[in-house]
Amino acid sequence: MDRRRGSLAANPLLIGALTTHIVSVAVYLSYNALNGLPFTPTYDIQVEFNQANGLLHSNEVRIGGARVGLVDHIVAHQDPATGRVSAIAYLKLEKAVQPLPANTKAIVQSVSALGLKYLLLEKGNSAQTLKPGATIPAANTHEPVQIEELFKMFDEPTRTASQQNLNIFGDTFAGRGLGLNATIAELPPLFKNATPVLHNLASPQTNFHEFWIALERTAAEAAPVAQQQANLYSNLDTFFSAFASVAPALEETIEGGAPALRQAIHSFAFEAPFTEKSTEFIRLLRPSAKNLITAAPPLGHAFEVGAVTFKEATSLNTQLANASKDLQEFIANPVVTLGLEDLTQTTQAGNPLVAGLAPAQTTCNYFTLFFRNIASLFSQGTGVGTLARVGVTFSPLGPNAEGGPSSAPASGPSERVNSTSPLVDNNHLHFNPYPNVAGPGQPRVCEAGNEKFIPFQTVIGNVPGVTGTTHDETKRSQNLNGLEYPSSTLRDLGLQSSSSKGKKK
Repeated sequence: MDRRRGSLAANPLLIGALTTHIVSVAVYLSYNALNGLPFTPTYDIQVEFNQANGLLHSNEVRIGGARVGLVDHIVAHQDPATGRVSAIAYLKLEKAVQPLPANTKAIVQSVSALGLKYLLLEKGNSAQTLKPGATIPAANTHEPVQIEELFKMFDEPTRTASQQNLNIFGDTFAGRGLGLNATIAELPPLFKNATPVLHNLASPQTNFHEFWIALERTAAEAAPVAQQQANLYSNLDTFFSAFASVAPALEETIEGGAPALRQAIHSFAFEAPFTEKSTEFIRLLRPSAKNLITAAPPLGHAFEVGAVTFKEATSLNTQLANASKDLQEFIANPVVTLGLEDLTQTTQAGNPLVAGLAPAQTTCNYFTLFFRNIASLFSQGTGVGTLARVGVTFSPLGPNAEGGPSSAPASGPSERVNSTSPLVDNNHLHFNPYPNVAGPGQPRVCEAGNEKFIPFQTVIGNVPGVTGTTHDETKRSQNLNGLEYPSSTLRDLGLQSSSSKGKKK
């Protein structure tokens, strides 16, 4: 035994060959570790991609973040029926994950920003499974935007434009932090209210895609006048260049505008009643404005005559000023206040009396007729005063007549003056101490002076039947002693006779 061990240890060639063989096996295993250990069973399936999206040979395959296999190789495949070209990735998976549901999804993901990829498998819930060699269709694959594709957007022209935009945006937002914060605070209500609007725009019934077609047509119509539009902007540049010269004055105007707006906001609340009343005044004035067309000529003549009168009104205004001062002193006298209070009490006390007497005048004209009859009671003078016109009337004959003592109201009988005369019904009393004169609680009639004589009947009180409101009309020309005067006399007195009414001078 010792001799054999010594002979093996003493043979360097054998030791070197053995070491070389072990190292070769280790290198082989290390080189093929990414492709799976040899002689290890695997679960092989394929995945179809529209684009491999940077997926390479030996990239990992993961389920739930755990490595379960690798990509063996990727080949291009063209469908002979449709001619569509796709990428087929052949996967070698561990037997532990076999079998996968038929609706398993495959997603290409990035390991890091350096561009290394791995394939993520998301298990489905189908009862059917993928047998070895089966293919996950392209419909169950997802290829998200990769980082390198995102970075490809930022080429040199885009980076230069982004720098310029950042500089301009920085200058735009500088010093406007408070306003930007207020804007952001107001955005949630905007988005909330914009949601139904956007739903309406997205609705097929809105036919919003036709809007873009219409814009395209509008652009096509505007294309022939593009040069004129370009000239418009050139002219606008000239205008605003000239406008910039008055910018300081405009700035001063704007600075003064803020206080003016604040004052206007404060004043509008007080001006609102005036505006409302002015609107109502104009509404009420419209009927009069229509009549102003016919009233304008005489009104113009009145203004022409009034202009001359106003010159003479200067002295009157001076006298009115003195009278106003005297009136002010009169009003300041406490005795006047007491007198007005007494007058108020007198008016209140006399109001029922006036209310009772007013219908007698307005309906029956009794008071005017009374004074007219009093004035006409007297005849013209004989040189010494005036004499009342007197007519003698003999009392009627009969029982209880006015010609002698009576014990009851006269109630007939009718008598003859002589044997040849007809019967005279003059011995029946007609007496109405309280006739109806349209007063409060009375019928609207003018009974006093209009009582009907009922033959062969004694009537005491209101006369039966409807009397009506018949009464004499008094004329202005009869106000002087109830007589008609010549027009020259009335004109001298400031009056106008009835015969000259309606005649022009």
